[in-house]
Amino acid sequence: MDINLLALNVGNSRVAIGVFLAGELLHVERVDLSDRARWTPAITEAWQKLAGHDAAIAGASVNPALIEAIEHAVDQVTNQEVQWIGRQIELPITVLTEPPEQTGIDRVLNMAAAYEQIGKACVVVDAGTAITVNVCNDNGDFLGGAIAPGVKMSLDALHEKTASLPAVIAKPPSSGFANSTEQAMLHGVHYGVRGMVKELVENYATELGTWPEIIATGGDAKMLFEGWELIHAISPDLVLYGVALAYTNHHIRHGS
Repeated sequence: MDINLLALNVGNSRVAIGVFLAGELLHVERVDLSDRARWTPAITEAWQKLAGHDAAIAGASVNPALIEAIEHAVDQVTNQEVQWIGRQIELPITVLTEPPEQTGIDRVLNMAAAYEQIGKACVVVDAGTAITVNVCNDNGDFLGGAIAPGVKMSLDALHEKTASLPAVIAKPPSSGFANSTEQAMLHGVHYGVRGMVKELVENYATELGTWPEIIATGGDAKMLFEGWELIHAISPDLVLYGVALAYTNHHIRHGS
């Protein structure tokens, strides 16, 4: 994957900006979508790292309302168009959900990148605004998965939908027993996520007939899963590798 690429992933809360130089991811920055003043400087900083190289721009988005604004910021800096995965660029793996076009592009790209590394059935847990637990078979086909509230969303809901539960900042539980209301909320969410992941992967393994390796990604992956024996690896930039893989495969396939 010897490419020079500015890779973008527009999520629900942030845009991730990655720079691949000669196929190596050498720079990543994440900018809150609400901080529009930071978009152009962040893109400029990333694009400067590709100065002097023949480079392209590829992106993925689960946030259609912001595509035009992102494209405008990119054009201001680079005078190039963004090649969007699922539009100008084909998906890098077969998607077997129904209908496939309604499956989040980030879920597909995470799975494609994980399969590229593992080469067999695997699971990707993406712990961000929402938590998704997705699976592919030994052929690399995207079979589907589960979607659940993310850590912050869950904690916020407990506070906002009850009379007495406090606002709590997401962090790992501090002890084996929850000796305060705050800790009880953290325990419930933290171990609730882990329990969900374990149960889902056991179900997937039964259907697949083999135990799949599990890759974790997303902003809360380290907090939730670091040191947990069930997780094969934590890869915070997995979706950017998926963008690069989709771009590369598309242009190889079409000889461009």
